[in-house]
Amino acid sequence: MRGIGRPALAALAAIGRVALFAASLLGHLLRPPIYWRELGTQILQIGWFSLPVVGLTALFTGGALALQIYSGGARFNAEAVVPSIVAIGMVRELGPVLGGLMVAARVASSIAAELGTMKVTEQIDALTTLSTNPMKYLVVPRVLAATLTVPVLVGVGDAIGIMGGWLVGVTRLDFTSVTYLKNTVDFLEPWDIGSGLVKGAAFGFLIALMGCYHGMTSGRGAQGVGRATKSAVVTASVLILAANYLLTEVFFTS
Repeated sequence: MRGIGRPALAALAAIGRVALFAASLLGHLLRPPIYWRELGTQILQIGWFSLPVVGLTALFTGGALALQIYSGGARFNAEAVVPSIVAIGMVRELGPVLGGLMVAARVASSIAAELGTMKVTEQIDALTTLSTNPMKYLVVPRVLAATLTVPVLVGVGDAIGIMGGWLVGVTRLDFTSVTYLKNTVDFLEPWDIGSGLVKGAAFGFLIALMGCYHGMTSGRGAQGVGRATKSAVVTASVLILAANYLLTEVFFTS
């Protein structure tokens, strides 16, 4: 029983620490001041610089999805559904999830490494000495920036993914451009897009939360920073997949 009990208690303790960290973050998020310059810097770092990797991922995913759906649909003489399924699949599921995972790989690791290094070099202690709250100055701008920018990245990724499907459909699958775009628009509903953007906001919050938590609680030395970086990416990725299922369940039953 000890072999089972100790890991279970350790997992519960870790969940409790993350919950307390998130509660403290939300408390600081709702109270002024907000460091607008730091927020703008983080929006640039998290949003703009993540756009190329998210765009390329969405482009190739949309193209591959079109090929796979055409291959499966051909067995039932249903090739005409390719545009609508590519669009719905991208905006509801693949766009938010793949975009979130790519941002997690880039941003969660970066935040954890940066904050972990600041902790090791005692820069966070220096902020406290200067009467600057590290949670307010370091964590809040990053979480707020990720929550605001990841939905934008998801929206852009959705459009690029649909364009990737359109390119493959027109050049490889003998669709006409007008027919492909008409089928895409006719079967895509506003809530399909809205649900994906809501997922993007939730994923952005989780990505920055995990990066900040593991960075702020990093161990000393290079090994501590390395473990914090690895843990941030792993936990952010798992939470994205778990949150995706929960949000899909909510949207499906609503």
